[in-house]
Amino acid sequence: MRFPLRAVAFALAALLGCSCRPFRDVPYSTVVEARGGELLGARTASDGQWRFPPCDTVPERFAAALVNFEDKRFYYHPGVDPLAVARALRDNLSSGGVRSGGSTITMQLARLSRGGERTISNKVAEALLAVGFELRYSKEEILALYASHAPFGGNVVGLEAASWRYFGRPPEELSWAESAMLAVLPNAPGAIHPGKNRDALRAKRDGLLRTLCRRGVISARTLELSLEEPLPEAPLPLPSLASHYVERQPHGVRTVTSVDLPLQRLVEGAVSGMSDRLAGDGIADMAAIVLDNRSGEVLCYVGNASSYRARPGRDVDIAASPRSTGSILKPFLYEAALESGIILPGSLLPDVPVNLGGFSPQNFDRQFYGAVPASEALSRSLNVPMVFLLRDYGVEPFYQRLVSQGITTLTREPSHYGLSLILGGGECSLEEIAGAYRALAARSSQLPAWYTLEAMKGVVRPDGLDLVGSARKAAWKTGTSYGFRDAWAVGVTVQYTIGVWVGNADGTGAPGLIGTRCAGPVLYEILNLLPYSGDWFREPSEGGIMVDVCADSGFAAGPSCPETVPMMVPAAAVDAPSCPYHAGGEFRLPPVMEWYYRQHHPQYMPSERGSGKVIDFIYPSYGAVVRLPKQMDGNAQPLIARVAHSSASTQLWWHMDGSYLGKTTFSHTMSLNPSPGLHRLTAVDSDGNSASVVFSVE
Repeated sequence: MRFPLRAVAFALAALLGCSCRPFRDVPYSTVVEARGGELLGARTASDGQWRFPPCDTVPERFAAALVNFEDKRFYYHPGVDPLAVARALRDNLSSGGVRSGGSTITMQLARLSRGGERTISNKVAEALLAVGFELRYSKEEILALYASHAPFGGNVVGLEAASWRYFGRPPEELSWAESAMLAVLPNAPGAIHPGKNRDALRAKRDGLLRTLCRRGVISARTLELSLEEPLPEAPLPLPSLASHYVERQPHGVRTVTSVDLPLQRLVEGAVSGMSDRLAGDGIADMAAIVLDNRSGEVLCYVGNASSYRARPGRDVDIAASPRSTGSILKPFLYEAALESGIILPGSLLPDVPVNLGGFSPQNFDRQFYGAVPASEALSRSLNVPMVFLLRDYGVEPFYQRLVSQGITTLTREPSHYGLSLILGGGECSLEEIAGAYRALAARSSQLPAWYTLEAMKGVVRPDGLDLVGSARKAAWKTGTSYGFRDAWAVGVTVQYTIGVWVGNADGTGAPGLIGTRCAGPVLYEILNLLPYSGDWFREPSEGGIMVDVCADSGFAAGPSCPETVPMMVPAAAVDAPSCPYHAGGEFRLPPVMEWYYRQHHPQYMPSERGSGKVIDFIYPSYGAVVRLPKQMDGNAQPLIARVAHSSASTQLWWHMDGSYLGKTTFSHTMSLNPSPGLHRLTAVDSDGNSASVVFSVE
């Protein structure tokens, strides 16, 4: 049996249509959506076209308008409409030229997928390919493919891109008039579009609307209202929310993120407004992030606020950029020290002048408090006690702990950072810091984390609502980097983690760029925008041990501690050091701690007697390197040395480098004029107690 050649060719073409996948190599726009499917932002495809990745369905209004305009028998023919072909032949023969092509939507899809000129041979190939498409795809899939790749004028390709560019809305929200306008555009996108031949475009749109009414698709009232709708003007910019987050998503595909669009709008607006107010103070940039504590998902992401405000750093995604941490890492050290048992929440930490290998930390207020409970040192963000705590815990273990908690920006060896790591010696990104705080909240069922959150809850709020019972609770921490270059605030509630960074993208410092002043108010502004349940972290009932704690020192009680309180503490506290400050029932601090402590605690009145060290140098500290500024006469200013003694009325005899300097009573200070080089300074009391310090002068 012999088959006609034409039938064989038809079968082969149909088979080809079934096997080929149209638009396989077509580049698509980057499209990023919020969790609810709303458009956050988009970028053109690599060929410069607005061409969104294909959708699986087409809105009913556009589908009805397109079919009635282009191919009224679309749902009934097999890809080629014999009646339309016959009509086209008749019209073309009667006119002596080409007036109608008789193409179906499926044939137009074939032409879009193949390209090429409109010749008779190409028409035949398109017809055969269309039959193959009909065998492979459903009618709905064919409509979706066509709508996603049809030209809509200029560099706009596809229904979704056209809907956003011309009307600023997704195609599902278009009116009948808007759907009809888009349905007529692919017929001649180069000749008519909203920016060209508007009268002809309106006439075609209105003609289609009347056809829809005549065929019973829309009512007469809908027709009347639709004819009154104006055509769109110039193409609209696409939405641009969480723009820096959009840039980070995969290119050329559609990505659905976890961003909550209504919340993103509120947060982005609030952050930009506050950033604009700080711009007058020379503080140009601001970033913020909100995480869902349960899932860890990003709900809001402001990589840099106020994109509309021209400035050099506005395109920098600060939220993902490493910046000096200031004090923002302190809660993790406090938690680690509690977990290891080297402190309890109320353990007194020294807050005195110290020189640790050339590193002499200072508190932000330039004061020393002698001794401070560990929880208070955290809530008040005191630098000196935290440096002592890091020395005791160890830089290497703390560094490794940060790395294990997701911090990737500490790329140098722990020894490079040293003790300055806790005060901003390293750099971290807001995104990773927020993630680490969110993980801290997730560990709230463990005692070390819970105590850490409780201490952070005690940080004084910038809005003055600490004592207002109805105010929203947050465990939060601020940070300010050296030179006033970075201001941080990170806070957690049961539901959310909020991170804020404020500063200048180029690293320029600014007076007043302080965490509590600049970043803290932004954090609470965001907090007030979030849904609030009133819940708080529950105190863990398991995973710890009960110990008696010294009421004065906060350490595990020793045999000489007169007053104790029971406390649930981490299990490792079973090996915690006992109170070192009681002897014979009396609470007494070492001399230097005592000297500063009593200035802030007038009720501290120990007796003259005591045990342990009774004399120590306040300044200079051991190993200090001293630089003496010049006076008006060109001579170096004197060095004022100071000694603390447990007995206020004692006399001290001073020696430097073996030479006698003099004696002091009550106020133990001595003016020195040391030459450059290394020196040894000694003070001795009448009982033979002495203290010495070695220092050098440059």
